[in-house]
Amino acid sequence: MTFSQKSINKVGMLDEALARIDNGCTLMFGGFGGVGNPPTLINGLIEKEIKDLTLIGNDAGFPNIGIGKLISQGRAKKLIASHIGSNPVAGKLMVEGKLEVEFSPQGTLAERIRAGGVGLPAIVTDIGIGSVMEEGKAKVLLNAKEYLLETALTADVSIVYAKKSDCFGNLIYDTSARNTNPLVAMAGSFTIAEVEEIVPLGDLNPHEIVTPGVFVDLVIESKGVDWKWAWE
Repeated sequence: MTFSQKSINKVGMLDEALARIDNGCTLMFGGFGGVGNPPTLINGLIEKEIKDLTLIGNDAGFPNIGIGKLISQGRAKKLIASHIGSNPVAGKLMVEGKLEVEFSPQGTLAERIRAGGVGLPAIVTDIGIGSVMEEGKAKVLLNAKEYLLETALTADVSIVYAKKSDCFGNLIYDTSARNTNPLVAMAGSFTIAEVEEIVPLGDLNPHEIVTPGVFVDLVIESKGVDWKWAWE
């Protein structure tokens, strides 16, 4: 069976993407310290005045870069992340009780997202045993060793950033901007990819594709990043 390019075209506009994200939804985002955050989508959410979000991602970004802009403006009610140290506004909001923060070790967080993406309900890990990380969590005994049961993470919508996409949503990432994006792309009920360049179907080298288009529901073109200068 063959498909026409038109029949599998996932390319859309920013307004179409923003219509998928409502107040109070669970939003998972790719990126590490702002690098790999999808800036056009984040700026669009700010302009749309979306609020009461539950955010899931590696960190809180910086106050004025990437996902940090949403957090700093008080648009999130909860954040699940590995750290918030790069965004002092997030720390202030947490201390004031205006932002609930669930910390998860970085590797554990990545595995919880991966598990959600492949349909597993939870993972087990010995990271956090004997520390505050085990409080309130179930434990299991495997081969005479104790592990924490960490629940998988999924989201209503996942937003990711990539260098290139074709009309089917196959994604290629740019060096370190790849970071958590491939895992996040798998774990959303609806996944939106913001990309630097959209190419015709067949132009991507299959060996370079990281995220298969089957995980992507909508592709929009980026208007440019706001985080590269911070790492130059």
